[in-house]
Amino acid sequence: MAQSNAATHITLPELVRLQADARALKLPSARPVRSRQAGLRQSRQRGRGMTFAEVRQYQPGDDIRSIDWRVTARRQSPHTKLYEEERERPVLLIADLGPTLFFASTGAYKQVRCAQVTALLAWLALWAGDQVGGLVFNDQELEVLRPARRKKSVLRLLDTLASHQHKPDVPPRPSTPDHGLDTALAEARRVAHTGSRIFIISDFMNISDNTTSLLGALGRHNTVSALRIMDPLEKQLPDSGQFAVAGPEGPIWFDASNPAFKKAWQEKVVTHERLLEDCFRTSGVQAATIMTSEEPAAALRQLLGPGGRIG
Repeated sequence: MAQSNAATHITLPELVRLQADARALKLPSARPVRSRQAGLRQSRQRGRGMTFAEVRQYQPGDDIRSIDWRVTARRQSPHTKLYEEERERPVLLIADLGPTLFFASTGAYKQVRCAQVTALLAWLALWAGDQVGGLVFNDQELEVLRPARRKKSVLRLLDTLASHQHKPDVPPRPSTPDHGLDTALAEARRVAHTGSRIFIISDFMNISDNTTSLLGALGRHNTVSALRIMDPLEKQLPDSGQFAVAGPEGPIWFDASNPAFKKAWQEKVVTHERLLEDCFRTSGVQAATIMTSEEPAAALRQLLGPGGRIG
């Protein structure tokens, strides 16, 4: 499956140019946008804009829904929670550029889609007045960029995305066991401020027994969304034909018309899908899928709130 350079690796200038697509996502929609997959929008109770300030004694006119019943019971008089406007919020983007993302049967490689989605979210967050940071990792390196509300910070993130992708003409190096999704999630928990909006952009092919607990811990005090980058071939094989996919030591050929191979492939897909579904459900993470065949801006338009809001 030959791919053009633009489909296998995306450059920094191309990621910078995505700000034009991100600006289009900000335009108000003429009609309500319906999400094809639930879960990427925060509830109003946890919505952006209000953060807890203090508790004081209830006064006439206060909203009874804001009464702090624990303090009221303890002090034997009504007390109300006060909130103040939150002027900025950290947005942390965790981008997986590991070896399993150096692949696609159509559209662009998963690592390209991951970089594009991350860049679009970074521009949207910056223009919303939020702090933007990221963790970009592959099987060799993990780069941490702490959240900041500066265009320079977004450009650093995009430069890291461009430099950490695998390149078609560079022989793969042996993977380092200390790098991967679980390592990035553990580091994100250390970096993220309470109340952060966190997006994990990955194919989630390498989840482990620890991934669920790491996601759950990260989501305990933050709002976490998983954006899964997926290729159509990972859902269903063609009825027939011989195909090649990239491997550590070169192309790996398979015959889609071989019944034994198709059965083994399908069993592996079903097993992984069940593990991933259980992982997201147990950890309480909101999840959605973006296919390699889709243009990221169009996919995000359907997944995000009206006007390109990310939470």
